[in-house]
Amino acid sequence: MKIILTQPTSGLGEAGDVVEVKDGYARNYLLPRKLATPWTKGGQKQVDAITSARAKRAHRTEQEAQTAKARLEEEAVTVSARSGASGRLFGAVTSAEIARAIAETGGPEVDRRRIEVPTPIRDLGEHTAYVKLHEDVSATVTVEVVSV
Repeated sequence: MKIILTQPTSGLGEAGDVVEVKDGYARNYLLPRKLATPWTKGGQKQVDAITSARAKRAHRTEQEAQTAKARLEEEAVTVSARSGASGRLFGAVTSAEIARAIAETGGPEVDRRRIEVPTPIRDLGEHTAYVKLHEDVSATVTVEVVSV
């Protein structure tokens, strides 16, 4: 089935990309979660709108992305969360909380959808997250989770 991605999806592509996936994956996962829409003849207008919005959100140049990468990787980002006595969190740290913590520390503004956390953060301590700043530039961010 041919679909248009409306959100960045790991393993498939960015918003606005037209990809071919199996019918069941599209019907049962991508379409109900609004990650994609079916491809139609009039879908080109939607693709153009998504790519123009993506260009506005992206860092303007690769050089700006490199500067933002250096700034993100130089110091850890601290996120406060409620935890139990054993150090286990009540819930998990989300990418939105990480983006908010980056903005509070004076770092570059990062869209929460561009932050990827390999494993859910459910414990106190240091963890790693990845931020895609540009097509060719990704930053590794150290996230330090502390108890409230």
